[in-house]
Amino acid sequence: MSETPWWSPARHADRRPVLLARNRIQAGIRALLAQRDFTEVDPAALALSPGNEAHLHAFATEAIGNDGVARRMYLHTSPEFAMKKLLAAGETRIFSFAHVWRNRERGARHSPEFTMLEWYRVGEEYAVLMQDVADMLRLACEAAGSSVLRFGDHVCDPFQPVERLSVAEAFDRFARIDLLATLDPSGGTVREALATQAGATGVRIAADDTWSDILSKVLVEKVEPHLGMGRITVLDRYPAAEAALARTCADDPREAERFEVYACGVELANGFGELTDPAEQRRRFAAEMDEKARVYGERYPIDEDFLSALALMPPASGIALGFDRLVMLATAAPRIDDVIWAPVALLGPRS
Repeated sequence: MSETPWWSPARHADRRPVLLARNRIQAGIRALLAQRDFTEVDPAALALSPGNEAHLHAFATEAIGNDGVARRMYLHTSPEFAMKKLLAAGETRIFSFAHVWRNRERGARHSPEFTMLEWYRVGEEYAVLMQDVADMLRLACEAAGSSVLRFGDHVCDPFQPVERLSVAEAFDRFARIDLLATLDPSGGTVREALATQAGATGVRIAADDTWSDILSKVLVEKVEPHLGMGRITVLDRYPAAEAALARTCADDPREAERFEVYACGVELANGFGELTDPAEQRRRFAAEMDEKARVYGERYPIDEDFLSALALMPPASGIALGFDRLVMLATAAPRIDDVIWAPVALLGPRS
């Protein structure tokens, strides 16, 4: 039997309390950011480049100009490029509730179209963003009438002190892997050093797995299931090779100012001390697109305006939070579609 559609009156009546909680959470976050002197912005979703990360997949379209010529454009995977251009223009604290699109993603925690809350602070260290997120998670619980975040059988109390550990510390604690030993001083990677250690933990390694592939497998299988259990976890200091848009740590160039926030084993937010060197950013984008071409047989254009703006952008920190996921956890909803007012049509089997 097919599932009752979300627009049937009976099902909508069941969903409506969660959707109203979503509205309260969004209003509360807007008020919190306004109190902290942020300006809300509304970037266009149609872009010349959707982003340049190897494993992010965009929706492509064509824009027909006044000359009748069709040109390839994309729905953005993040408002990041546009928002950083606004920082270059002179804005200092901005945020956006942006609809974003990511192809090849559908499941309990993934929707092809979802809402991303993204915000930036000029001249402030990225650790300040960690406090922003913690405050938002607490606010979300209060707005939903809950004292904890829930996903399945997992519970996270956002009112407890936040746990902060580096990726290297997490790999040592949960997988007994010396991650820093697989990185060279220039920030490069040593595949065999990681493959040997990961294989010893029971992670299956394919012959064509790259260092990054192996890191991802260990993270998913051995580390993430332990994060955000009982309290919020901030997973900090990612390897520089996994932080294409972040500046490297001043005390160790093998690591970067990138962190992710977890609750109930679910990744909620991804933050950076932002890279502002256009030449280095171009080099990283090129490497990411070379990897995309190798794995998927395609590449996305580089936004030259973004690189030009980056030369004017002041030092800043920025973060993106999956707003729908936050609502899921605050309301204990089992699927992301349950917290979206009008979910994307289901074109294939659920995963």
